Amino acid sequence: MILLLIDTSGPVAGVALMEDGKVRYEAMCVNSFTHSQSMLPMVEEAYLHTGLSVDKTDYFACVTGPGSFTGVRIGVSTVKALAQVGNKPCVMVDALESMANGVRYFGGILCPIQDARAGQVYGAAFEGTTMERLLPDEPLILEEYLEKVAAYGKKMLFLGDGMPVHREKIGAMLGDKAVFAPAQLSYLRPAAAVELAWNRIEEAVSYLELQPLYLRAPSAERQKNLKEKYNG
Repeated sequence: MILLLIDTSGPVAGVALMEDGKVRYEAMCVNSFTHSQSMLPMVEEAYLHTGLSVDKTDYFACVTGPGSFTGVRIGVSTVKALAQVGNKPCVMVDALESMANGVRYFGGILCPIQDARAGQVYGAAFEGTTMERLLPDEPLILEEYLEKVAAYGKKMLFLGDGMPVHREKIGAMLGDKAVFAPAQLSYLRPAAAVELAWNRIEEAVSYLELQPLYLRAPSAERQKNLKEKYNG
């Protein structure tokens, strides 16, 4: 059985291929190109270097968010198109959980955070040894998020693109309870996401049901609603 995963939810575009429970290919791309330019060539490279083929792929998976609104849409649209050709099922994977899965077995709390601007983060929390979810994906003021994770009274490992943005404030609030992932472990690893997808194949949906996970409306929609509220 073959599963292809695509991730365009954050600053790093990623692709992973898993066959019969083994990671056959993993690639990440950090460059000045948009994910829409990078993704299909990356998928082609994955199949080229493994000798596998898109028509023999049994499942397609996508990191559906939270993350960049535009990025998530690119990933979802790409996976929908690939799956539609053969009417193949799709698996949805959570970005924050995937990040945490890449550094699991830390003896404390895993704290993946994405920068949500205006002093906010998209955050969640997981038990490092078991990957038990402790907090749901939420958009929170940084201080509120830190209070929630600090309540567990354990060391906290921070990672994600929100970590370097807020590192100074996190350190000031939490002191030596805060641990920061090194650069090579601080982003979402496609292999960590494809492993989650593989273990959730029974939750697969049709490509028509594949949808982005947005924790809040896009800024354009929020501005429109605000105008309507005050002009109405």
